[in-house]
Amino acid sequence: MFELKKLIGALLMPLPALLIIGFIGLFLIMFTYKRGLGCLFTFVSLMGIFLFSFQPISTSLLKPTERAYKAFVPVDGAIDYVMVLGSGHIVDNDIPATSELSRNGLMRLAEGIRILHLYPGAKLILSGYNGGTSVSNARMMANVAVSLGVAKSDIILLESAQDTWDEAHQAAGFVADKRMVLITSASHMKRAIGEFNKAGLEPIPAPTNYLAFDDIKQPWDKYSPQAKYLEQSERYWYEQLGRWWSSLRDTLSNQKNSGTATTLE
Repeated sequence: MFELKKLIGALLMPLPALLIIGFIGLFLIMFTYKRGLGCLFTFVSLMGIFLFSFQPISTSLLKPTERAYKAFVPVDGAIDYVMVLGSGHIVDNDIPATSELSRNGLMRLAEGIRILHLYPGAKLILSGYNGGTSVSNARMMANVAVSLGVAKSDIILLESAQDTWDEAHQAAGFVADKRMVLITSASHMKRAIGEFNKAGLEPIPAPTNYLAFDDIKQPWDKYSPQAKYLEQSERYWYEQLGRWWSSLRDTLSNQKNSGTATTLE
């Protein structure tokens, strides 16, 4: 089910979906007599890619989601756990460990370590499965965290968590009513908080990796289609699909979590 969900989600992202529409249009133009319909499909494909790559549109889509929660500021009292959600990696011994983490993952980890240093005695929870590689994302982040000065004894790994639902329910197994700060990308924070609330947790949000900004002065940067703006549109759509899937999953089933937490050795 997890793999099927990921496959369908990937095909429904703006770029793949619009390219499929475009190729269907070209097929109709080249190999059938339905050239008018083919031209329409091709136009929709090209216009869609243009609009999703256009800053005024991409930012207007993503920014409200990213700004649902404010950036973390120190809170009074003790913090027991600082949890960083997983975000992909590769395994390549020829590059630095920091480069093996995805950009999202590295920014999340950096924010997690920053907040951990504010609360001596807190434990760092790192989550994420192996994603088809030989090392889990949680352990990959742990290796980077240790190289940046975090003690192994302060790290807890959730190495079987495949998605946010898994991460929330596995964390709930031992966090209980203790205070926890939750770190994830700003675009993902709203959905993540919802999943953790459903699991019975009330984490303090600490969003990071903001992408959408309005204050762009150069017109050639603001009004020319660019890949970074397409990424913003994709992040917005990814989260929208995630919310729809979460609602459907909650309607259809009431699953129980079976993941376990381990300490870093």
